[in-house]
Amino acid sequence: MSNTSPVTSSFPGVSACIITYNEEANIERCLRSLHWANEIVVVDSFSKDGTVGIARRYTDRVFGHAWPGHIRQKNVALGYARCEWVFALDADEVVSEELRQSILEAVGRGDCEGYLVPRKVFYLGRWINHCGWYPEYKLRLFRREQGRWGGVNPHDRVILEGRTGMLSGDLYHYPYKDVSDHWETMGRYASIAAREMVRNGRKFRWWDLLVRPPARFGKMFVLKRGFLDGGVGLVVSLLGAVSVFLKYVRLWELCREESPEKTDPEPDKR
Repeated sequence: MSNTSPVTSSFPGVSACIITYNEEANIERCLRSLHWANEIVVVDSFSKDGTVGIARRYTDRVFGHAWPGHIRQKNVALGYARCEWVFALDADEVVSEELRQSILEAVGRGDCEGYLVPRKVFYLGRWINHCGWYPEYKLRLFRREQGRWGGVNPHDRVILEGRTGMLSGDLYHYPYKDVSDHWETMGRYASIAAREMVRNGRKFRWWDLLVRPPARFGKMFVLKRGFLDGGVGLVVSLLGAVSVFLKYVRLWELCREESPEKTDPEPDKR
């Protein structure tokens, strides 16, 4: 299948775009929150669970595409969108009622080409209000012809041509089932990030390994007031430091090898 489905004209309204891989535990909750969208586009990396079957109960625009990396896969989904506006979200995210209303009002006004959305994370049985996790603004609503996914894997971002506004209402995020799931995800993301650094010519420095992890903990727990989230805030901040440590350890490993792997690993959900 080709990477994009050419669009010759724009239809009024909003296309909700999602990429998936083995997301049967999350996808229905996400899709239920998109009942207001004019179309829902799902690009799946050939899931081995019930993801595709669930998605097809909510939309007939479900496409299979082999995993090329986060950024390219999100641009594949963008290529299938037909509406003037795109709202991009992950399978483990949910649109709140207040955000839905804010999106529709912004599309009606059309005073900007893109809009930032505050994202709120649910973790270990509670909402995280600090640690730098909230409000974590993401550009998710944009005019299809003015936006494109870019950045550095796995931390993709929308590159927008035009003005940016702000929306009210939270995008709810349910990223991890538990600490074990969080740990496994950190390992995968550390490998992807380190591989990207090597591709960009980044060299390992012991200073990074010694200084950056404790600096991350201090930023999250003290500067971003993670202590106000209690014990969960401590866990989040410690794991934030560990994720930085893993990334630079992986960078050290790759720099000792002749060349990094040429492709990104499989999508996140195993």
